[in-house]
Amino acid sequence: MFESCLALEREYDDLERQLADPALHADQAAARRVGKRHAQLRPVVAAYRHWVALGHDEVAARELVAEDASFADEAQAVAAQRAEVAERLTLLLVPRDPMDDKDVILEVKAGEGGQESALFAADLLRMYLRYAERRGWRTEVLDAEESDLGGYKDVQVAVKARGTVEPGEAPFARLKFEGGVHRVQRVPVTESQGRIHTSAAGVLVLPEAEDVDVTVDPNDLRIDVYRSSGPGGQSVNTTDSAVRITHLPTGIVVSCQNEKSQLQNKESAMRILRARLLAAAQEAADAEASDARKSQVRTVDRSERVRTYNYPENRIADHRVNYKAHNLDAVLDGDLDPVIEALTAADLTARLSAP
Repeated sequence: MFESCLALEREYDDLERQLADPALHADQAAARRVGKRHAQLRPVVAAYRHWVALGHDEVAARELVAEDASFADEAQAVAAQRAEVAERLTLLLVPRDPMDDKDVILEVKAGEGGQESALFAADLLRMYLRYAERRGWRTEVLDAEESDLGGYKDVQVAVKARGTVEPGEAPFARLKFEGGVHRVQRVPVTESQGRIHTSAAGVLVLPEAEDVDVTVDPNDLRIDVYRSSGPGGQSVNTTDSAVRITHLPTGIVVSCQNEKSQLQNKESAMRILRARLLAAAQEAADAEASDARKSQVRTVDRSERVRTYNYPENRIADHRVNYKAHNLDAVLDGDLDPVIEALTAADLTARLSAP
């Protein structure tokens, strides 16, 4: 049982030796890669070693039963504890999404509902920013297109963890199930007769690609520059600082105008482009794999309505896992963990049942 842990334990010990070598840290990319893998294996190896130690304790207790019957209870208690550790270790060994340890680029886009949808997109953005703040993550608005009333037609934000995090705690692992259509039911500020309207906004969550994940040939890019504009289309910059990058092989187009510097806008656009190319490659790989994942919680399909925010009832409902709670005000203030835990549990159940 748990034979695979022996190889993981050897790998973990080797990683510890590498991390103790000052020469490794001269290469920050290599040190970061080793550190991430070390963090991934740490809880697995700790649980495995605990399970092995409890096995030795149980054997010792059972050997002492012949001399003192009171050790029978201790042996039974140790066996029960070992079974609990075995269950936890089994869960830790379930294959994980290889993107789970990555940072993310999160996009919120207004959908049906005009100005009200743009205002709701701004509310969703604030919710994610507050959630990131609660978890100690750093956020950076890469690009934003504001609406006339102060909402967002489209906004992209980078969300990054600080330092090395435990498995399942990185931004993509926590936020990947936020992708989809989010629907709101409330009385819009533009409604004069107090009627409840329904509008929607789309959320897309992409793992942020590192240079080693995606190689972009400069010859595959068409880069256009233009003058940035604000709400209503008015010019907000007197120079051609906005950048539009078209990836010719895939047709993916990314535009950024948030910064006053053309170079900064180009860098932001390239970050978004790499993330979208990585997501496209992952989708293609998933499509070629077995159908085992089809029953799992969907992640970045915008065509699927995933959640409803009902303001009059202070209710949030996630339609993928039948999650409901009457604490919408707290959720919008960043208290997202309960609904994320429900989605993560559903995904884990699907992984355990997959052949």
